[in-house]
Amino acid sequence: MPKAKTKKSLAKRFKITGTGKLLRKQKGRSHLLAKKSSKRKRSLENDVLVADNLVKKYKRLIRGL
Repeated sequence: MPKAKTKKSLAKRFKITGTGKLLRKQKGRSHLLAKKSSKRKRSLENDVLVADNLVKKYKRLIRGL
């Protein structure tokens, strides 16, 4: 059986922390920024945890298992 390949599109978008949690960027930070307040834009810079129901699925794809 061939080796499973890492899903590169997911590997670029997510980061696995030391404790095994998944971090992702928040949406809404790429365009139409003039209408958003500075406070809102600053809060969108922070990474957030991936929802619990998706973590197992995404980790399997990232690690190529």
